[in-house]
Amino acid sequence: MAIIKTEIRRGVYIDSAKLMKLQRSLADFAGILDTGVIMGTDSNKELLSHIGLTSPEILASKPDELVIAIKADDEKSADFALSKVDELLAARKGSQDQDYQPRSLETAAGMLPDANWVIISVAGRYAGGVTRKALRLGKHVHLFSDNVSIEEEIELKKEARELGLLVMGPDCGTAMIGGMGLAFANKIRLGPIGIVAAAGTGLQQVACRIHQLGSGITSGIGTGGKDLSEKVGAITFLMALEVLARDPDTKVIVLTSKPPSPKVAEEVLKKARKAGKPVVINFIARPVTTLRDGNLFFATGLDDAARLAVELANNPPKIGSDIDVDLKLFKPEQKYLRGLFSGGTLAYEAQYILAG
Repeated sequence: MAIIKTEIRRGVYIDSAKLMKLQRSLADFAGILDTGVIMGTDSNKELLSHIGLTSPEILASKPDELVIAIKADDEKSADFALSKVDELLAARKGSQDQDYQPRSLETAAGMLPDANWVIISVAGRYAGGVTRKALRLGKHVHLFSDNVSIEEEIELKKEARELGLLVMGPDCGTAMIGGMGLAFANKIRLGPIGIVAAAGTGLQQVACRIHQLGSGITSGIGTGGKDLSEKVGAITFLMALEVLARDPDTKVIVLTSKPPSPKVAEEVLKKARKAGKPVVINFIARPVTTLRDGNLFFATGLDDAARLAVELANNPPKIGSDIDVDLKLFKPEQKYLRGLFSGGTLAYEAQYILAG
């Protein structure tokens, strides 16, 4: 009978990319049926619960605690996997560049005076302080950290705006700036299209489709998923739109987001009308009542947004809303559609299409 063993490490923070690598390595050991390696946030604990990897210790864990859950054929296999955690972490640390690594932002900035971005991945309770240091050094911030309160997010973004700097995030998982991928990023060719996204998987999907259609992007600017909420008021989204509107290499702009606040969406559209170039709008679950309004082009989904952007960059667009589906591929008794999605934006889009 399978057993589950857990280990909680207090005062440890590991970012999500390293957590996934560690989880994958543990799952490769003999006798291991499933693994979960997370920071003890409520959303992460809920995910473990859904796959049957939970315990009282896990439920009591805190956001700054490392949680390791092992489901194995027997206790010996589980103990062996847990015994390898430190070795795996040390191996990954040892595989990094052994050159001198600065211990402060000030030292790092002195070593790279021309760098204008700082990527921050620390426990949420420290993220605000580190971000403020970076802003006061005159750097734009890619804030990968999550578990930052919306109140602190607003304060950070207002301070950045006063300094003429961008804060992408918190919980900004992907961005592409001038051809350079930050955090989780796809390899996309340079081209004439700029993207602003309040949804990481949305940014990736649109960028990849643009690439597959033969075009490319100038930059893909992430904002964090709460930026288009009424409280935050699209602070970073509006600044990023203005950056791309001023950029001479960006001929077309794509704006995409999970369902935004209606009030904030109107503010974004108002700003987009003044961009002086075509802007493709794809706000998931916002009804498309017209396909074009001046320089604004309204997409019916992520793929449609990419297609429109490429057409606008190359030729006058042929705008249509029909979807070609070959119904002969389906049997009469097939009544349900089910999907497994790797990102919330893709699931939101599918739900909206099916509901319509």
